[in-house]
Amino acid sequence: MKKLSYPKNKIKVLLLEKIDKVALNIFKKEGYNVECYDGSLNERELIKRIKNISILGIRSKTKISDKVIKSANKLLAVGAFCIGTNQININACNNSGVVIFNAPYSNTRSVVEIVIAQIINLLRKIIIKSNKMHSGEWRKDSIDSFEIRGKTIGIVGYGNIGSQLSIICEALGMKVLYYDIVEKLSIGNAKKCKSLNELLKTSDIVSLHVDGRKSNSNLIGVKEFKLMKKKSILINYSRGNIVDIKSLIQNIKKQKILGAALDVFPEEPSNNNDNFISKIRGVEEIILSPHIGGSTKEAQKNIGNYVPYKVIDFINTGNTSNSVNFPKLALPEQTKSHRLIHIHKNEPGVMLEINKVISKYNINIKGQYLKTNDNIGYVITDIDSIYNKKVVNSLKSISATIKLRVLY
Repeated sequence: MKKLSYPKNKIKVLLLEKIDKVALNIFKKEGYNVECYDGSLNERELIKRIKNISILGIRSKTKISDKVIKSANKLLAVGAFCIGTNQININACNNSGVVIFNAPYSNTRSVVEIVIAQIINLLRKIIIKSNKMHSGEWRKDSIDSFEIRGKTIGIVGYGNIGSQLSIICEALGMKVLYYDIVEKLSIGNAKKCKSLNELLKTSDIVSLHVDGRKSNSNLIGVKEFKLMKKKSILINYSRGNIVDIKSLIQNIKKQKILGAALDVFPEEPSNNNDNFISKIRGVEEIILSPHIGGSTKEAQKNIGNYVPYKVIDFINTGNTSNSVNFPKLALPEQTKSHRLIHIHKNEPGVMLEINKVISKYNINIKGQYLKTNDNIGYVITDIDSIYNKKVVNSLKSISATIKLRVLY
């Protein structure tokens, strides 16, 4: 019988993409061995670095592929220090029993504030006029300059960011429409559109806040630009694959679209030393920002505080209540017992097999918890601290087993 869990100083953490130092300090305080890297890593580099890593922390640039997960022989958890998780192969993580945590709320306010700022910038042509002045031109006029009060904003995606944007826009005197494929209750006087087409036809401003799933690729393309109102504006602070860039440029040049603000792009540099290469460069009606929607000191500190504690709680107790891909299971603290964590394919009869194994070794169960989703079965069994260690290998040998952990 073992008396101690796996030594914490042997738990290796790799943090990429200049994650806030508050996260580094939290992991170090827990006793973990932490390594940091400012940029993202490509697949080949990550495969080399991820061996013997138990916890991987990333932001939006690092791609976690099936090959990366298969090379991660000790990986227990991935912390996405951002909202989206499309950069992570979730099926690969499921197949290897790797839990994913993200920060769905921590940078919401930061994104909303910059979206409001860009709407005002576009409607008043502030960036264009500023650039003219830097080159010596004085352009004092009101041509195509508008107040935001009284304008209709169409919010595509009414999640955490979309709904908070809705509140602030209404407070500023705007009419708010929204569209979401999931049924969402409106906040304030916001009105739900029955279709994306309805929203596009009636909005002066279209602001995109959807995820990067394949079905959302080129969500705004040739057809959608035709539907949009003349001299409307477009905001994309969601994912780079959402907007057909070629169509956007064409509609800007035709003056169908008054302007746009983009923070995300189909191809982005992996770090600050690489050049940004895109056909969109030089189109002055389009405000560009380098994927900084959530990049404020406040947001990064919030994320840095949130994600590590969720990962640590999982490592220490098996708690998955805030995970992206695992069944949501919140657990009481274990006292004077050992905790067996069995991750398996969600197939009929696995629970029966687990309990047959435990019964075979005459082990007393102090508590047992089961939760499943479409892909994974997650069973926590608390047992007496003295038990036949052969039970571990027997549980691993159950055909549906993905991973087994023992907490002491």
